[in-house]
Amino acid sequence: MTDAADDNKVQQLLARNAVLEAEKAALQHKVDMLLHRLYGKKAERREDNHPQLPFPGDEPEPPSPPHVDEAEDEEFDTITYTRKKRGATRISKDLPRERVVLELAEADRKCSCCGEAMQQIGEEVSERLDYTPSVVKVIETVRPKYACKQHEDAGVLTAEPPIHPIKKGMATAGLLSHVLVSKYKDHLPLYRQSRIFARHSAEIPESTLCDWVRQAADMLQPVVAAMRTSVLESDVVQTDDTPVLVIDRQHQQGRRHGFLWAYVGDRAEVAFDFTPGRSRAGPMRFLDGYRGILQADAYAGYDQIFASGDVIEAGCMAHARRKFVEAEKADPTNVGHVLATMRRLYSVERQAKEQGLDAAARRELRQRESKPLLEAMGPWLRDLHRSVLPKSPLGKATGYAVRQWDALNRFVDDGRIEIDNNRVERQMRQVAVGRKNWLFAGSDAGGVRAATIYSLVCTCGLLGIEPWAYLKDVLQRIAEGEPVDALTPRLWRAAREARDS
Repeated sequence: MTDAADDNKVQQLLARNAVLEAEKAALQHKVDMLLHRLYGKKAERREDNHPQLPFPGDEPEPPSPPHVDEAEDEEFDTITYTRKKRGATRISKDLPRERVVLELAEADRKCSCCGEAMQQIGEEVSERLDYTPSVVKVIETVRPKYACKQHEDAGVLTAEPPIHPIKKGMATAGLLSHVLVSKYKDHLPLYRQSRIFARHSAEIPESTLCDWVRQAADMLQPVVAAMRTSVLESDVVQTDDTPVLVIDRQHQQGRRHGFLWAYVGDRAEVAFDFTPGRSRAGPMRFLDGYRGILQADAYAGYDQIFASGDVIEAGCMAHARRKFVEAEKADPTNVGHVLATMRRLYSVERQAKEQGLDAAARRELRQRESKPLLEAMGPWLRDLHRSVLPKSPLGKATGYAVRQWDALNRFVDDGRIEIDNNRVERQMRQVAVGRKNWLFAGSDAGGVRAATIYSLVCTCGLLGIEPWAYLKDVLQRIAEGEPVDALTPRLWRAAREARDS
C-alpha cells in the first residue's frame, strides 16, 4: 500500500510539474513578446526559409500538414525579397519656382576665333530645393467709414466685415487648418506649436490653440456625419480600434482608457468614432442600420451585430498570422508550415493586385489558387489544435484560427472582401504615432473631436488630397453657410476635378 501510495504521489507531482512547466513557458513567452514589442523589429516579413508543406502521412506526430502540389512548391521557392532601391527625389510641378539666370558678361560672350558676339542657342537648367521658414503674418482689414456731414441722420456706412470660421477670433481658416494638420497629421502637440509660433513672434497660448481646435472640430463634425453615411453605404466595411488615454478627474488614477474606432468603406473614406469604453455599444451604435459585410478581428463585441443576420462576418488573415509569428519560437516546425501556406495565399493576392482584377476575376483566381490551400490546411489545423496545450503560444494561435476559420475563409468566396484588415490598420498608425506625442485626450469631448479631425485628414490621405488646402477651403465655406453634405473629401475632390477638366 505504501509503495502504491508513493507511486501515486510521484505521478501527481510529475503531472503538477508538467503543468507548472507549461505555465512557466507561457509566462516566459509573454515576457519575450513584451521585450520584442519594446526593442525588437516591428516588421514581420521574413525570408522564405521554412520547409514546404509535406504530404499527409510524412510526419506521424504531430498530425501531418496538408498536401501541396510539388510543381507549385518549385514556383513558390523562387520568390525572394530584395531591398527596395532608393528612389529619386520627386519635385512637383506645382511647387513655386524662382528663376535665377546666371548670365555671362558681355565681354565673355565673344568668339575666341573671330571676336564676334556669340548667339544664344539654348540654356542649361538645373533645379535645387530650397526652404523658406514658415511666415506668420497679420492681415489688417481696413473698412473705411463714410458719413454725410450735412445729414447726420443718414448714419455711417462701411463695407460688410469678412466672414471667418471663428467669430471675433484672430485665426483665419488657413491658420486653423495649419494647427489641425500639425497636430493630427504631423503629430505636433499644441504646446509645441505654441512654442513654434512664439519663435515667429506670435505669442499664442496653448489654451487659445485648444479653443481653436474645439471650435474647428465642432464646425467639421457635420461633414464627418455625412462621411459616416457614405461609409455605411459600402458593401464591405473594415473596422479596428485602439485605446487612447483620457483625463478623468473622477477616476482613481486620474485617467482611463477611451477608444478610437476606424471604419473604412469601399469609397476610400474612413470615419473615426470615439467611445469612453470598449463595450459592444460603441460599434452597435455606429453600425446601426448597416447591412453588408463587416471585416474585423475576433472581438466579442461584434458577435451581437453578426447574430442579427444583417451583417456578415469576414475575418482578418493578418491577425491570425500575427499569432503564429508570436508562437514561432515555441514550435518553429509547425508554425513554419502555417506561415508558408499563408505566404502563398498572399502571393495570390499580390498577383490579383498586379493584374488589376475586378471582384469577379479576383474571386475566380482565389477559387483556383487559394481555396485548395485553405481546404487542406483547415483539417490539419484542427488536428494540430487538439494535440497542443490550449494556453501554449501555439495553442492560442491555432485556437484563434480554428474559431475564426469560417470568417477567415470568407474572402475566397467573395472578391469584394480583402484577405486582411490591413487597410484600416494603416489608418490606425496615424493615431498610434500621434498618441506617442500628444499622449492623451483632455476629456471624452476631446476624444470625439480627435475622431472628427482624424476622419478628415486620414481620408484626405487615402484620396491623395493635401489636407491643409482641403481644411482651409472647407472651414471657410462652412463659415459662409454652404451645405456640408457636398464638402466631404471625396465629393470635394470630385468637384475640383470636374471644375478643372
